[in-house]
Amino acid sequence: MSDEKAVVAATAPVAVELTAGQTVWWCACGRSKTQPFCDGSHVGTGFTPQQFTAEKARTYFFCACKQTGKAPICDGSHNRA
Repeated sequence: MSDEKAVVAATAPVAVELTAGQTVWWCACGRSKTQPFCDGSHVGTGFTPQQFTAEKARTYFFCACKQTGKAPICDGSHNRA
């Protein structure tokens, strides 16, 4: 990846209800209009979306600030900005 920085899509995580085994693609660039998921807006950047498969049915909190150390799940990094 280049020195390019991800766009901060939001300063709070996005809660998403997933079923066990459901796979989604998390937006790593922050440019997607369908946050927290990829819509292909990363094309031409040094970013690629990250696959995430839910281990169990529950609510997952996806990072929207794109600064998490536990991508794609929020680790509270938005509170340290």
